[in-house]
Amino acid sequence: MPLGALDLIAQVLSEADAGEERFYSRMAETTCRIGAMRRAVFFAYDEDHREVRAMGAHGIALELFDGASPTTAQVAVARRALAEDTVAEMTADVERELPEEFHHLLMDGLMVCIPVAAGGRPRGVIMADRDMAIGPLTEAERYSLWSLGKVSALAAGARYAAREHERSRQLSDRIDLARDLHEAVVQRLFGVSLALAGHGGLGQADRERCADEVSHALNELRAALQRPLARSSPPTTRTLQEEVRRLARAYGLDVGLAEGERLVVPAGLEPVTQSVLREAVRNAAKHAEPTRVEVRAREADGAFVLEVGNDGVASRDARKAGMGLRLAAFEALEHGGIVEFGPAAGDRWRVRLTVPLERS
Repeated sequence: MPLGALDLIAQVLSEADAGEERFYSRMAETTCRIGAMRRAVFFAYDEDHREVRAMGAHGIALELFDGASPTTAQVAVARRALAEDTVAEMTADVERELPEEFHHLLMDGLMVCIPVAAGGRPRGVIMADRDMAIGPLTEAERYSLWSLGKVSALAAGARYAAREHERSRQLSDRIDLARDLHEAVVQRLFGVSLALAGHGGLGQADRERCADEVSHALNELRAALQRPLARSSPPTTRTLQEEVRRLARAYGLDVGLAEGERLVVPAGLEPVTQSVLREAVRNAAKHAEPTRVEVRAREADGAFVLEVGNDGVASRDARKAGMGLRLAAFEALEHGGIVEFGPAAGDRWRVRLTVPLERS
């Protein structure tokens, strides 16, 4: 690899702790500079949203890919590049290699797909194109781009490891919460229960002592419950309406808004609302055979309400909620809301999120 390319890569890696979009966009920019490309888009798996999406771009607006979540089954060139661990090139039949939603973005030229994988674990691909007047890739360019893909995968893996470390710390915090509740609140209340269960009446001093212990227990419980009960969903730039359409494409289901097409969800509630929506749709796709997943969003009695219902629930096993819905319920508690889920009439299943608007 030329020294100039190494310098570029080293410079980008020095910014690995920058924001997510900036990091991936810098990788796309480096791709353009090393391979003399016009444009580049970095597609990677988003661990938080559990989808492949455009994480960064150079020479083209990243907003053009909002809502797009392509898979290797849809993008033949990406599947080939990752399977063969090689930089794949296309000059003809480009439309056949890419989903129809990207066809309006194509330009005449050489299309290149760079695998982003290391240690046998794929992280994504970098799609780029350049003017045919420059000619096909040289062996040196192809090797430099392939190496860039390896380095990008290692850097993305390091970022993922850092997030996992943070999640591990949050789990430790929740264990500490459980321990504190047991050692402080439970022990206090246990002592009060023993006093109240004893034979004979309590004197004035004993009653005051019990009241004082209960008051302390309530204060400790209130302080403990102010801690986050579950990790919060990451901020999102999508609206609820856009997420409904994306999920319909991603799961190949008839997912639609029956109510709330024009409703503006409060900004502070968008992440938790979309988290509950994703889990409800994922639950329907995994545990049922729905003909339609119906989404309703509205404001009622000073609260924001999201309802997701589906049919196609046939077996008893399909009438169970997954861990994702239970975690989403914990997240809703941080906003003063609740998540209810369970079987409805016939072969239906319903998930409902209710959050007070004053609290949000």
